[in-house]
Amino acid sequence: MSEQSGPQEPAGPEQPKPPELSGVDLARQALVAAKERARARGAAAQQKKQARRGGGLRSGARADGRDPLPLGAAINRLITERGWETPAAVGGVMGRWPQLVGAEVAQHCEPQKYDEDARVLTVQCDSTAWATQLRLLAPTLVARLNEDLGHGSVKIIKVLGPGGPPRRYGSLRAPGSKGPGDTYG
Repeated sequence: MSEQSGPQEPAGPEQPKPPELSGVDLARQALVAAKERARARGAAAQQKKQARRGGGLRSGARADGRDPLPLGAAINRLITERGWETPAAVGGVMGRWPQLVGAEVAQHCEPQKYDEDARVLTVQCDSTAWATQLRLLAPTLVARLNEDLGHGSVKIIKVLGPGGPPRRYGSLRAPGSKGPGDTYG
């Protein structure tokens, strides 16, 4: 009869014990632990050094968020951060207007402004005939613009006819007069 001192383990499947480390494995484990301690000491020393210098992080050999960017990448990042994708794309359409509508139409019709909230592109034509022609082409042009800019970027094209002749102010005008319409009102 033998008695054991200590708690009895429940009878059941025995759990495998982790293998004993030896030789090379012990050396690897010790090297990893030493590297972690050295890294921690180095980081603490770096923080103390920078605190003495009175500054935050300094630029190093590796890329980080403070490094200079190429101009195109900086502008693209700014456009994305500010949510200017649609206005920038519409601005590009205004610059590429002749390629989108054709040289003949672009010669007589010019985009004036884009209302982002209502998604309306305003175009002014140099004659009433071209204004009528553009009104007939508007659905096709809206589809082409949305294909280029993204679905729903332009809902309506507002076509303006030519403006009236410029008012001429001369010596025969009464001060404050607005022209012939002023006579009857």
